[in-house]
Amino acid sequence: MAKQVTTVSEEGYSATNEIRDFETTIDANGEDAPDTLEALLAAYGSCYVPALRVGGQQRGADDLGRIEIDISGELNDDDKLESVHFDVSVEADVDDDTGEEIIERAFELCKVHDALKDSLHADTSFEGSAF
Repeated sequence: MAKQVTTVSEEGYSATNEIRDFETTIDANGEDAPDTLEALLAAYGSCYVPALRVGGQQRGADDLGRIEIDISGELNDDDKLESVHFDVSVEADVDDDTGEEIIERAFELCKVHDALKDSLHADTSFEGSAF
């Protein structure tokens, strides 16, 4: 199985992404839409939510209720992502030890977390005069 996304930019630094029957815009400058790093952080958090729910079920917290993650991404001097921090809040009454177990399991389950490894690099081809 493969995932397929088509990204199109007619001009400037904004791009439209066609994902199945959905369309989303990302603007590298963050002027007309979320910027690329904000989109990455949103995808990371959106993937981590179901991982937390499954991790909670697997660690004895069957229903976490409302989950809120405040995500901060620190940038280096080149405006590249240097670190990510999650502040996770859940509605359920979960003790600290169980919370740590849920967090660890959620990272094991999160597909975006797994994709952020050094060994993942896009194989690329290039075609000029294509349009």
